[in-house]
Amino acid sequence: MLMKSSNPILSDRLFNIRATSNLEKMTIQGTVNKCFMLLLCVVGAASWTWTGAFSQGIAALTPWMIFGGIAGFALALLTYFKNEWAHVTAPAYAVCQGVFLGALSAFFEQSYPGIVIQAVGLTFGTLFCLLGAYKSGMIKASENFKLGISAATGGLCVFYAVSFILSLFGFRLNVIYGSGLLGIGFSLFVVTIAALNLVMDFDYIENGAEQGAPKQMEWVAAFGLMVTLIWLYVEILRLLSKLRDRR
Repeated sequence: MLMKSSNPILSDRLFNIRATSNLEKMTIQGTVNKCFMLLLCVVGAASWTWTGAFSQGIAALTPWMIFGGIAGFALALLTYFKNEWAHVTAPAYAVCQGVFLGALSAFFEQSYPGIVIQAVGLTFGTLFCLLGAYKSGMIKASENFKLGISAATGGLCVFYAVSFILSLFGFRLNVIYGSGLLGIGFSLFVVTIAALNLVMDFDYIENGAEQGAPKQMEWVAAFGLMVTLIWLYVEILRLLSKLRDRR
């Protein structure tokens, strides 16, 4: 059975390796344990920049935020092309993203008090609700479902890339990124796609364990799930900030 995921980290080529008799097999519990370890890395690093942002000011932490964002992106690419290094690159990615998220969250918190706890609650609430729906069979990752989410995720990646290029030339899509109804609608769409990517990741991890993927793939799978979770959190922060602006 060929597995598909819209998450570029969890690509077909990474799990298309069967475990042999001399290799330990990937398990769901092992992947969960590694997800928890990566989450601890994110929270630990985020607490450092979060505290520093309030004691020193956001401006003092801006270089760290930029470094964390760029380094995290580089490590994501490295993990994709060198998945055998995931046991090292995945924790490093989590630390870098934690540095980035801590400062970013502090910025939003200072602008919209109370927004971070709301975003964290909604992120993990969405995670557990979708996990429950997936395990109960209410949501199934059918081929049509996978194709639809993959197409939507790819379209968003292209849209963000084009928006970034346009911003370098002074063009900003304020209608989309603003707090108007169209901007809020766009954010709702992105949050929905990010959330549904979690279902794709659950299915991919479950299939990887069933097919006997090598133990090393637990790190790759945990990494892929963490990428989706961080994306969802950032998009929820954006959505909540737009809703606050309309008050």
